[in-house]
Amino acid sequence: MSDPVLRAPDFDKPFLVTTDASECGVGAVLMQERPDQEFHPVVFLSKKLSDRESNCPVSEKECYTIVYALEKLRPYVWGWCFHLQTDHAALRWLHTATGNNKELLRWSLALQDFDFDIQHI
Repeated sequence: MSDPVLRAPDFDKPFLVTTDASECGVGAVLMQERPDQEFHPVVFLSKKLSDRESNCPVSEKECYTIVYALEKLRPYVWGWCFHLQTDHAALRWLHTATGNNKELLRWSLALQDFDFDIQHI
């Protein structure tokens, strides 16, 4: 018998959220480190983008992915410090967003409810 694909969350250990966006969809995984120092998934998320969403610039898609994931994962990560990994380096400014893009500014405000650090991978 093999190990289960998903593990139950352990709220005594920190969480790691990894997100990514593509041309037609977004996805995320919530993970925790096991005693053998490997990360194991707790939750997988994915969503197909609408035609309007798929026509957005890459930065907006990647930011939307983070907002989507954290809203879905709120019961796991809200109130806890966690790490967030993204492959889009431009999103590291989320905590200090300024500028003219109203959508990105609105998303930045929505993310202020969460205590996380962004790691570029």
